[in-house]
Amino acid sequence: MRLKLIAASLLAAAAWADITTDVRGALAKSNLPLAESLVQNYRAQQGVTPDLIEAVSWLGRGALAAKQFDQAEAYAKETEKLSLAELKKRPLDAEPHLPLALGASIEVRAQVLNERGQRGDALEFLQKELATYRSTSIRARLQKNIHLLSLEGRAAPALDEREFLGSKPKPLSALKGSPVLVFFWAHWCPDCKREVAILNEIEKEYAAKHLVIVAPTQRYGYTARGEEAGPAEELKYIDEVRHKFYSELLDIPAPVSEENFKNYGASTTPTLVLIDRQGIVRLYHPGAMTLEELRAAIDRLG
Repeated sequence: MRLKLIAASLLAAAAWADITTDVRGALAKSNLPLAESLVQNYRAQQGVTPDLIEAVSWLGRGALAAKQFDQAEAYAKETEKLSLAELKKRPLDAEPHLPLALGASIEVRAQVLNERGQRGDALEFLQKELATYRSTSIRARLQKNIHLLSLEGRAAPALDEREFLGSKPKPLSALKGSPVLVFFWAHWCPDCKREVAILNEIEKEYAAKHLVIVAPTQRYGYTARGEEAGPAEELKYIDEVRHKFYSELLDIPAPVSEENFKNYGASTTPTLVLIDRQGIVRLYHPGAMTLEELRAAIDRLG
C-alpha cells in the first residue's frame, strides 16, 4: 500500500511538472480563463511552490496583454506577496523560478501604471525596486523596463570596453558625429544569429553615412549544451561562435562585459540601441528587428 501511495504521489507531481508551460500555452491562445483554471487546480493539488508563483506571474502578463489592468495588477501583487514569503526561506537566486516570477510582477505593475498614464509613478516604482534588487539577477530586467520608459531622448550610457573581441572599440563619446547601432547579443541566442544578415545589409547600406555598429556580449558561465566553463574557456567559445555565425561582422568591435548588459537592461537578446550623431538614444528595442524596421529608424536620424 505504501509503495502505491508513493507511486501515486510521484505521478501526481509529474502531471503538474510543466504548469508554467501549460499556462503559457493557454495564454498564447489568448485563453486567460483556462490559464487561471490551470493555476487554481495546481494550487489545490500542490500548494504554493516556486513553479506556482511563476505561473501566477504569467497570469499577470496575460491579463496585461488582454488590457485587463486591474486583474493584471492583482496578479502582480499576489506574485510579489508569494515571492516575498519564499524569500524568507532562501535567497532570490537560489532557484530559477522566483527571479522570473518576481521580475515579472514588478514589470507588470510598472506597465499597468504607465498604461494608466502614470509614467512618473512607474519610473519611481521601478527605481525603488532596482535599488532593492540591484545585486540580484533581475537587475538587468528592471533596468530594461526603466529604459523602455525613459532612455530614448537621453545620452547613451558609456560602455565598458576594457575586454573585447574583434577590432578595438572606441568610447561612445568618441563616436559623436556618426550614428551608432549597438547590438547586444549572446552566444546561445538563435534570434541574434538570425539578425546577422540584417546587420550586414545595414552596414553596407549606411556606410556612406558612417554608421558604426558595436556588438557587446557577455559571459554566462557555460558553453555549448550548457556545459560549465571558466572565463577563459567561455571567451574562447564566444570567439568560435563569432567566427562560425557572425563571420560577416568580424570587423565589428565586440566588448565583453556583464556590466554593459546590466547598465543597458539587455535582459532580452538581441537588444538594439540606435544612437544619433550627438550621442542621444533614439531607439531602444529589446528583441529582434526586421531590415525594414531598422532602416526606417536609421532614416529618421536624417
